[in-house]
Parts: sequence; structure tokens; C-alpha cells
Amino acid sequence: MKRFITSILLLAGLNAAAQKQLPGKVHFGLVYPVSTNGTHAAQDTNSFSLNLLGGLSAAERGSVIAGLSNVVIYDVKGPMIAGFSNHVGKTVDGALFSGFLNTYGGGHNTAVGGFANVASAPLKGAQFAGFANIAKEVRGLQVAGFINTAKDVKGSQFSGFINIAKKIKGAQIAGFINIADSSDFPIGIINIIKNGEKSMGLSIDENQTTMLSFRSGGRILYGILGLGYNFKNDDAVFAAEAGLGAHLLNFHPFRLNTELVASSLFDFKRGDYFKSSLRVMPAIKLGQYLEVFGGPSLNFVTTNTLEGEKLRKKYIETWEPRWDEDFKGLYFGYTAGITFSF
Repeated sequence: MKRFITSILLLAGLNAAAQKQLPGKVHFGLVYPVSTNGTHAAQDTNSFSLNLLGGLSAAERGSVIAGLSNVVIYDVKGPMIAGFSNHVGKTVDGALFSGFLNTYGGGHNTAVGGFANVASAPLKGAQFAGFANIAKEVRGLQVAGFINTAKDVKGSQFSGFINIAKKIKGAQIAGFINIADSSDFPIGIINIIKNGEKSMGLSIDENQTTMLSFRSGGRILYGILGLGYNFKNDDAVFAAEAGLGAHLLNFHPFRLNTELVASSLFDFKRGDYFKSSLRVMPAIKLGQYLEVFGGPSLNFVTTNTLEGEKLRKKYIETWEPRWDEDFKGLYFGYTAGITFSF
């Protein structure tokens, strides 16, 4: 506690010493209007503000600290720290740190909010939030635990579940879905890109697993999500797959696709069969909507059933189970199919 008080007094002293160069004053308070600026706090510009609960000011030209919340009517040039929330009417040039929420007009800054950051004007910098980032225009980075939304992004969006933007020049990386008018590099299971590609495909592999898959993405990257049925097994016959793909070469009507896919066969009981595949698939367009593809794959299998192990007769390499470990095998296979674009 003594170290904390000493640090605050030192920070206040440094700011007070700098007042000859900075406009404004040092501001201390409990909560508006119980402060050194009193009822005139909303008209004052400060070079340093410290409020045990909440503070109010017209503008800030230095550090702003509150145990609960900071409210600045106009702009801030400096760092803002609050236990719960920061609210700025116009721009912030500096950084915002809050336990729950930051709302501001934009500017050149980095915003870190435990729950959300909301910028109502263009910003240059980054937003980091536990749940959501919302911005009009971003030149930089958005990172959120659940959702990022922006109109235009020159940079990247990373989220645990969904990214939404109009035009994005950079990468969209989401745990599940990306939505944009224009995005060449979306990385997600589902990517709804207005000027991109969406298709349904039917394929079969070396194990007689037939998949109905949805592929969606941009000009280069796309996501894969599929369900299917295995015609070789007796028990584990239901199939599912998810993965990412890339259009590496495109010379209409020919192109080369590569895919990294994780798939599973299951019977809703205790048996497990997991396969990771790297596919290289030349493709050719048949008219405007149809495309046929086929090519080799490199596959790594993990299974705890004899049925899963016996799906392949020949492996490049195997790792026999010991104690409670599963059987593991590496082998070459193939995938072939047809897609319908829409």
C-alpha cells in the first residue's frame, strides 16, 4: 500500500512539474463533483487526473486514472486507466485500459477492455477485448474473445467465434465464421464473402467415406465443413470433417487446390477414429458452376478400434498401441469429387 501511494504521488509530482509545458491542471477527487475541480470539472482540461471512484473533465493532456470510471467530454492525449470503464466523446491518442468497457471516438490508440471496446470514428491502432470490438474503420488490429465488427479494415481481425467487416485488406481469422464483402484471406470454418466463392461438393476417399461438404471463402483461402457416411465399416459409419483450403494456382478452367482437413468416423459409442489429411487436388471447371477435382493425400490416423486400424492394409509407418495409447498410422490416399458453386 505504501509503495502504491508513493508511486501515485511521484506520478502526480512529475505531472505537476510538467505543467509549464502542458496546458491544464492536476486533478484529484473522489467522484464528481467531490474533487479539486468541483462543479466546474466538465469545463476543465487537466494534465493529470486521479479519482478514487469516478472522474469528469472536458479534456485530458496526461494520465487519467479512476478506480471505477473516467468520463472525458472531448479528447484525451495520454493513457487512461479505469477499474470498470473509460468514456471519451472524441479522439484518444494514447491507450485505454479498463476492466469492462471502453467507448471513444477513435484516434491513434490501443484499447484494452475486459469485455468490449467501441469506437465510433476511424481509429489507427488496436483493440483487444474479452468479448467484442466494434469500430467504424480500423487501420491496425482487432482481437476479441467472441466478435469483431468494423466497416473497413486495413489490418487483421482475430476472434474466437465471428468476424464481420465490409472491406478488409489483411487476414480474418475466426474460430468459426467470417463475414465480409471483400476478403481474400479469411481463415474460418465458414466464410461468407460477398465477392468470394461458396460451393457444395460430393467426394469420396480411399476408405470409401463419402462426404457432402460446404466450401466457402475468398479469392485465395476457404473453409471446409462436411458430413458423410463410410460404406466400408460396420460400426463407425458416420463421418464429419472440417478444415482449411487454398487456391494456389488458377488458370481458368484449371486450378490447383490444397486442403488441410481433420475428419472423424464415429458410431456414437466409445470407438474413436481421427484422421488428419493434407490434400493436393487439381481441378477443372465444367461450365460456370461445376468443378471436378481429384488428387493424392497424406494422412495421419489415430484410432482405438480394430475396425479403424484395418481400414487400410498398407501404411508408410505405424505406431502400435502400448498401455492406453491408440494405434497411429501414416499412409497415402486420395480424394475425388465434384462441386457445385452458387
